[in-house]
Amino acid sequence: MNYYIDVKIQPDAEMRENFLLNKVFSKLHKAIFDLKAMDIGVSFPQAKNKLGCVIRLHSKKQNLENLQKLNWLGGLVGYCELSQILPVPDEIKGYKVLSRVRQNMTNAKLRRLIKRGKISDDEVKGYKAKMFAGGLDEPYLELRSASTGKLYRLYIKIGKLQNEPVAGEFNNFGLSKTATMPIF
Repeated sequence: MNYYIDVKIQPDAEMRENFLLNKVFSKLHKAIFDLKAMDIGVSFPQAKNKLGCVIRLHSKKQNLENLQKLNWLGGLVGYCELSQILPVPDEIKGYKVLSRVRQNMTNAKLRRLIKRGKISDDEVKGYKAKMFAGGLDEPYLELRSASTGKLYRLYIKIGKLQNEPVAGEFNNFGLSKTATMPIF
C-alpha cells in the first residue's frame, strides 16, 4: 500500500455528485473483480456524512498500473480527474480500516421468513418497526447488482485512526474487515 491514485469526481448539471460517485465506484468494482486483485484498497479522503468527491485507490505501483491499463473508467473519464500514480507521503495521520457494513434486518429477509412460515402476521409489524428504527448511519454508495439488476446500498464503515498498519486482503470493493489504509 505504498502507492495511490486519486480519482476526483467532477459533477456538473447533468451528472450529480452522488450519481457520478456510484457509477465510478461500480466501474471500479468491476475492474477489481476482473483483475482478481485482492490487494487494491479504497479510501475516501473527504468522507464525513457523505463519502465526498475523491476516491483514493491504494496498492503497489504495479497493481495500480495494471488497473490503469484496463481503461476502467470508460466513458466516465470526462467526469473524473485522475492523479498520476504517486507514492504515499512520509507524513501521514495514521491508518484506518474501511469495511462493508450490512443491515441485519431487511425486507428481503422478512420476505424469506414469511415464505418459510418462521414469522407470524403479528410479528411482521414488530420486525418492520425494529428494521426502520435500526437503520445504518454510515455513508453509502447505491450500486446495481450485475446478477439481479436491482439497486442495493453498500454501507461503508470508516474505522478509528490507528498508529500501526495492518496487512491483509481486500474484497472486490476495495474494502476489508482488518487491513488498513494510510490516511493523509
